[in-house]
Amino acid sequence: MTTFAKKGMVATSQPLAAEIGRDILKQGGNAVDAAIATAAALTVLEPTSNGLGSDAFALVWINNKLHGLNASGKSPQSISIEAVKAKGYEEMPTYGWTPVTVPGAPGAWASLSEKFGRLPFADLLAPAIRYAEEGYPISPILGDMWNRAYRRFKDRLTGPEYANWFNTFAPNGLPPQIGQLWRAPDHAQTLKEIAETKAESFYRGMLAKQITREASRYGGFITEADLAGYQPEWVDPISVNYRGYNVWEIPPNGQGIIALLGLNILKGFTFDNPYSVERYHKQIEAMKLAFIDGKKFITDPDKMTTHVDGLLSDTYALERLKLIGEEAAMPEPGTPPQGGTVYLATADQEGNMVSFIQSNYMGFGSGIVVEDTGISLQNRGADFSLDPHHQNALAGGKKSYHTIIPGFLTKDNQAIGPFGVMGGYMQPQGHLQLIMNTIDLNLNPQAALDAPRWQWIEGKKVYVEPHFPIDIAQALARKGHQIEVALESISFGRGQIIWRDPKTGVLKGGTESRTDGHIASW
Repeated sequence: MTTFAKKGMVATSQPLAAEIGRDILKQGGNAVDAAIATAAALTVLEPTSNGLGSDAFALVWINNKLHGLNASGKSPQSISIEAVKAKGYEEMPTYGWTPVTVPGAPGAWASLSEKFGRLPFADLLAPAIRYAEEGYPISPILGDMWNRAYRRFKDRLTGPEYANWFNTFAPNGLPPQIGQLWRAPDHAQTLKEIAETKAESFYRGMLAKQITREASRYGGFITEADLAGYQPEWVDPISVNYRGYNVWEIPPNGQGIIALLGLNILKGFTFDNPYSVERYHKQIEAMKLAFIDGKKFITDPDKMTTHVDGLLSDTYALERLKLIGEEAAMPEPGTPPQGGTVYLATADQEGNMVSFIQSNYMGFGSGIVVEDTGISLQNRGADFSLDPHHQNALAGGKKSYHTIIPGFLTKDNQAIGPFGVMGGYMQPQGHLQLIMNTIDLNLNPQAALDAPRWQWIEGKKVYVEPHFPIDIAQALARKGHQIEVALESISFGRGQIIWRDPKTGVLKGGTESRTDGHIASW
């Protein structure tokens, strides 16, 4: 059921982390402080999806204005298509040091704290340090995800560079089981170093030296200069208006624009019966068109040749809308006019709200854990292309296409609130479905999250959840969609929502039933 509160709310995928955020609010912290504390705690409490070597993005509503933070990192300056191919690869590898880009999460925490925080930075990381030192019992979904990752890694990650992952996350030759206590003492010491130096050590100090020393040992490209040159970027969020509401996302290199492209197409349709097969069919077709455009055009914003304004123009949306017929189609990119992840949402009694997401990308990421630090590194560079003509072609000092996206909703220049859905390429699909469930179907936050989801995979292939209406699935199949009923729901995303009533200030939140979701309220 939907949770209501007045003074504050924190929603995320791990109960202990949500409680930490709520405690920070009670101690006088604001929504930004709560977000930082929760995010730091999640690196300990949900390491299957994020870590100290993650990237991060945030949308922050404070003092009646929305701010965007892009804390994704660039590729190492020394990497190139030729250098990767010289290692024997024909496409970017998934694991190891090669796909590691500069991690942004610690820098994100420090930047958020410096710009908008109220409590001392070190105080915000103290709860995470305590859990890393003392340990905590493994929750059900976390245990399942950990075990799946272990089974995948034990046969694939056989080189010496991966030994620290197994020492850290399978210390006795097996992953921790549900209900079992797990401790991370190295992680605790690194968090202390980050806390004491406000993340400077990670980029320009002792931790940076430890990271790059190990990279050099195993043929990685990342150097001290790459880390020293890193700074998170404050950016202007982008939006489209969907039936009177403004839906906000971080601009590229994030894929949030894909959700906006889909919504911009769908606002051109009127659904007489919002639960009809026509609504699902058009949602899927619009998302296919949006994804094809996104995968073609999204890359480092400094390297994009297609302007965001052109992609999100009503003129372009109308052209794409015309391509949606009565049958499932194979999507093609258009020609626009030129111009493993954790998510959390926080809100305080002053009206400040944060939509925050950080990720190691594919579960545990690269499989690399820096020795004696607990730093689990992302594999964000795996999305680069080794085709030199591709928009997202690998190059030194470049940001890759990024899957993680925080969302935010406003109406009439007033905050409605943060929302997000974790899960790789499911994320923009989840955003679109949540927003349409909220606005078109008038569902409360929990019902909007619980509604059965679909997931476009490729071509005409669409997965639906086990509890997806069978009559709708059959009708979609008759329209040419290749429908497959999934046996699990975790791949359909893990979302959180907090909405705020602009008149009363009352908060109402929903948390994901597909994971160990929890709302801590005050």
